[in-house]
Formats: sequence, C-alpha cells, structure tokens
Amino acid sequence: MGSKSRSGGIQSHIEMGALDERSVLQFDDENLSSPSVRSIDRTTDSLDALHPKAVSNSAQANFSCMGNPVLRSLKIVIFSNKLNILMPFGPLAILIYYLTGNHGWVFFLSLVGITPLAERLGFATEQLAFFTGPTVGGLLNATFGNATELIISVYALKNGMMRIVQQSLLGSILSNMLLVLGCAFFSGGVVFFKKEQVFNKTAATVNSGLLLMSVMGILFPAALHATHTEAHDGKSELALSRFSSCVMLVAYAAYLVFQLFSHKRLYEGEAGDDDEDEVPEISKWECIIWLAILTAWISVLSEYLVDAIEGASVAWKMPIAFISVILLPIVGNAAEHASAIIFAMKDKLDISLGVAIGSSTQIAMFAIPFCVIVGWIMGRPMDLNFQVFETATLFITVLVVAFLLQDGTSNYFKGLMLILCYFIVAASFYVHVDPASVEDKKPSKA
Repeated sequence: MGSKSRSGGIQSHIEMGALDERSVLQFDDENLSSPSVRSIDRTTDSLDALHPKAVSNSAQANFSCMGNPVLRSLKIVIFSNKLNILMPFGPLAILIYYLTGNHGWVFFLSLVGITPLAERLGFATEQLAFFTGPTVGGLLNATFGNATELIISVYALKNGMMRIVQQSLLGSILSNMLLVLGCAFFSGGVVFFKKEQVFNKTAATVNSGLLLMSVMGILFPAALHATHTEAHDGKSELALSRFSSCVMLVAYAAYLVFQLFSHKRLYEGEAGDDDEDEVPEISKWECIIWLAILTAWISVLSEYLVDAIEGASVAWKMPIAFISVILLPIVGNAAEHASAIIFAMKDKLDISLGVAIGSSTQIAMFAIPFCVIVGWIMGRPMDLNFQVFETATLFITVLVVAFLLQDGTSNYFKGLMLILCYFIVAASFYVHVDPASVEDKKPSKA
C-alpha cells in the first residue's frame, strides 16, 4: 500500500507538472483552479515558489507569454511576405527628400515603398472579413483597397492639383477593369485551360450599369465644356458637376442597400463557395490596429509622392498624364491585383469579379464624386470634366468590359484581350500631353 501510495503520489506530482506547464502556456483558468493542483501546490511546491529564482522565472514566462501575440502578429503581417522587403524604400524616400530634394528619386522610392503597404492593407482587410461576414467583407475589401488612391487624391486636391486627382482616379478604374480583371481571366483560363469559367452575371450586370451611369455623369460636363454651350460661362460646368456628384453618391448609397440588405442573397452567393476550413491568421483587434498603422504610413508617403510628381515628370521626361493614369494606379491596385488572380486560379471567379469590378464601381460612383464634394468644401474647383480624351477612354473601356461580361463566362482569351486593351490605353497616355496637368485652376471662392 505504501508503495502504491508513493507511486500514486509521484504520478500525481507528474500530472501536476504537466497541468501547471499547460496553465502557464495556455492561460487555462480551469486547471489553475483545480483542487488537486491547489493541494499539491500547498504541500510540495510552496517553499519552491517562494525562492527568488522561481519568482524571476515565473515573471520571465509571463513576459514571454505577453510578448508572443505581438511577435506572432509582426511575423505574420511584416515578415511573412517577400514583397515587404520593399518597405525600407519609404523611409529612404523621406531621407532623400530632405538630403537632396531630387524629385525623381523621391517619387520612385515613395512609389516602391507604398506598394507593399497597399498589399498588406488588402491582407488586413481580408483578415477582418472573416469576422464581418462575406458581403460586408467584400465591401471592406473594396473600400480599403481604394484607400491608397483616396489618400493620394486628397493630398493632391489639397495642393490644388485637380487634374492629377481626376487622372489618378480614372487610371484606377482603367487598371481594375482592364489589367486586374484581364490578369484574373487570363490566369484562371490558363489553369482551367479546357474549361470556361462561369460567374454570377446578374451582379456583374448591376455593376456594369453603375459604371455606365458614372460615364454619363462624367460625359456631360466634358461635352458642355467642349461645345462651349454653358449657360453661365465658367460656372455651369462646375455646378453641373457638383449636382451630378450628389446624385451619384445617392445612387451609390442605394446600391449599398441593394447589396447589403434587399438583394443580399445575390452577393452572398459570390462568397459562398469559399473554403470553409480557412481561418483568420490574426485577431479582429489586430486587424483594426494594423489597418490604422498601414493607412497612417501610406498617408505620410502619399504626401511626399504627390509633392514629387511634377518634378519626376520633368526629370524622367514623361507626361504627367502617364504617371497619374498608369503608374500611380498600378501601385494602388496591388492588393486587388494579387487577390483577384489568386481567386481566379482557385475557380472562384465571382470573388475576382467582385474585387476588380466592385473596386471600379466604388471609385466611379463614390471616390470621384466624393472628391468633387471635398473640393467644394476646400474651395477647389474640382469638377467632373475629365476632358474629351480621358472621357472617351473611360467610355470605350466600360463598353468593352460590359460586352465581355454579358454572357457570364470567361476564358484565357478574354483575359488576354483585356490586357492588350490596357497596353493600348497605356501607350495612348504616354504620348498624350495635358497642359492643364501642370497649370491647375486657382482655388475658387465658391
């Protein structure tokens, strides 16, 4: 009996050690409050617990446990992505700005430094979508995916660069609809080479209709300006732009109600095919904190980026229109580009379409009219007159994409056509000189 009792005591002691170790590592309150553990602690470990070395080890263990979530979050967000090797270029751009003032290098380094931040912003948004549900998650993905363009636009607007605001937002629409969607269609078509991928054409039709409505809002001020038929010279065009912007914002609000409430079923179908075994890599509060940090850092770099645009245009002997329409949106759309391709290669084309076309719709129906209203508040004459060249480019692009989406199927050839269309657009803006890009209008008293 003594031997049995002794072996039982040893076994209990071993079990206590396992329980105690697990309680420290996993914060298991139930094990800590166990009667057997309390009794053993009182009889066998009370003297050891009072030893200074034991107290020091316990404090170190607690500190390690406290620090682990932070280190784990840093590892996942910062050190797990190879693209993040470009992050030091951001601080380097600020250093070059104050040491040399070379606008060409400042612009280039800021552009490169923002690229991984835009991609990580998309990652944090996707993680947050696990906690908000698929429909709200898709909306958040489009919103924060466009945060880079919006931040750049607000800084440009503040500096009176209305044409750069117009061209960068236009370029973002063109990039999403032609380059991002084209790469998604092409990549998915190559992976599923002998099969036509399908998507929800009802949702695609709604987005196409909104894009055509945005073309209407942009077309009339440009036509009014080009035909010199304004009732009040210099005022009618601006007044029409502000009125149309308010209407477009109302339409976008109605679209959100349509998407999130009345016809939620249509859009839930898009995300319903997602893998059920996928779990978030970081917690909800970590997502929110990282979104705040990344947005703030993008804001800082955007200010230096905007300040250097005109100097970079002179240094590189490159039209400002090309920089604004082609280079800036490629960086801003880094997150959309990557996620749209990945989902298409997994045969989840509805999500790819939601990312690319949904982002274009949000820029056209929210970001552009929002900038017009913000310009109105700031006293800047920001309008919807994108000039004839840019308006024609947008109109043709929306028609081409709407035509390719009408049958609800995609393949690699459709993707290739969209990519080649984007090359034509890029070449067109490379040889397009817009005099209004450099000499913007002065602030209005209106």
